[in-house]
Amino acid sequence: MTQSKKLAAEAIGTFSLVFAGIGSAVLAAGVPNVGIGFMGVAFAVGLSVLAGAYAFGSISGAHFNPAVSLGLAIAGRFGWNELPGYWIAQLVGGAIGAALLYVVASGAAGFTLGNFASNGYGALSPGGYSLNSVLIVEAVLTALFVVIILGATAKTAPAGFAPIAIGLGLTLIHLMSIPVSGTSVNPARSTATAIFAQGEALTQLWVFWAAPLVGAAAGALIWKHLLASSKR
Repeated sequence: MTQSKKLAAEAIGTFSLVFAGIGSAVLAAGVPNVGIGFMGVAFAVGLSVLAGAYAFGSISGAHFNPAVSLGLAIAGRFGWNELPGYWIAQLVGGAIGAALLYVVASGAAGFTLGNFASNGYGALSPGGYSLNSVLIVEAVLTALFVVIILGATAKTAPAGFAPIAIGLGLTLIHLMSIPVSGTSVNPARSTATAIFAQGEALTQLWVFWAAPLVGAAAGALIWKHLLASSKR
């Protein structure tokens, strides 16, 4: 597969994750009487990644996430030389998704932007959680997510089921952590929404780069040295 096709797949997949998955939080979560709530958002994000993994996995590996790309590189599943291009494609795709989502959201009568489903701690945390709580949750859950991905895509894993495990894993992560941080585990997702959010989302964005990247590295090392079989 050519590099340009891989980067296009990453951009489109990340666009879908932000526009449809995060769009569920912006457009549908809080609608009176018919809103989908936190649980609906969790499933929407998980389903967007599940569908994207089936659609683009054979082209780019369906990372859609700078932390996942880093973890796969550390685990030896992805070339370090490809990492910068993937990060750029993911950031561009996510930003376009957020921009188009903003256009749609601003078309509603009485539109107010609010935090635009951005991630944060303190006043920006849905449950008012502290910086330490958010750092722990984001790092640990990103590590878990990377372990799930590496295990589900190992050569010894059942063929064809990896997207289901990955999508449901991400759903579980969101069910647990939306009240804490709004759930990132993905720097591209956090960057995309922070660009348009009001308040301190941009000044807190470093947390949602640092914690997922550290967590991804930890998850990759745990898999590589403790869990992986010699036939991976």
